[in-house]
Amino acid sequence: MTKIKNGLFVVATPIGNLGDMSARAQEILTTVDKIACEDTRVTGKLLSRFSINPPMIVYHDHNASKVRPVLLADLKQGVTIALVSDAGTPAISDPGYKLIQACIKYNISLTVLPGANAALTGLVQSGLPTDRFFFQGYLPVKSGARLSELEELSGVPATLIFYENGKRLAKSLSAMASVLGDRHAAVARELTKLHEEVRRGLLSGLAAEYCEAGAPKGEIVVVVSPPELPPPPD
Repeated sequence: MTKIKNGLFVVATPIGNLGDMSARAQEILTTVDKIACEDTRVTGKLLSRFSINPPMIVYHDHNASKVRPVLLADLKQGVTIALVSDAGTPAISDPGYKLIQACIKYNISLTVLPGANAALTGLVQSGLPTDRFFFQGYLPVKSGARLSELEELSGVPATLIFYENGKRLAKSLSAMASVLGDRHAAVARELTKLHEEVRRGLLSGLAAEYCEAGAPKGEIVVVVSPPELPPPPD
């Protein structure tokens, strides 16, 4: 196997379908000295599937400030480390970007391996405009903060992309319809998995559907169309 250079490798992993694990990702994960991951149980299952077994270290939102200096110390000494998330591309809605910033600051070699990403997969699946988009991630849990954040987004001239969980989905869709207007939208669930589902329609209709059906299972991406442009002056 080819010897890899020292540094941090940011490695995208499948968001559901193991067939999306690239040969390059497998090679890097097999070769590095350590793998930094959000949850060793989740990553352990993936690594076991491909017979990969470097030691793992937990790195997530709650311990990032303590673990990041440890990872940086290793990297400065020539240890090779791969950064992965539970699924998809690291540093999207997780503390990975702070480790990347630190590597840039200390001139530590950084290599990013592209791959699966739920937000972009949902965007393409939605059929909504892709020429300009804004990734929001998760909205605040509290209703007041959620409405305020949506108010800020209401004038963004781009397709909006959100992450959401099943329990909050109906309320979030209703809030979006109320603040953003009844725009076209898509709710993509369990992307690339066996029970993949994409529902398209107006925000109000989707909110009513999920309110009646109850909270769906799985990871969810909500994509909302841009605001309508005012008619040109006559």
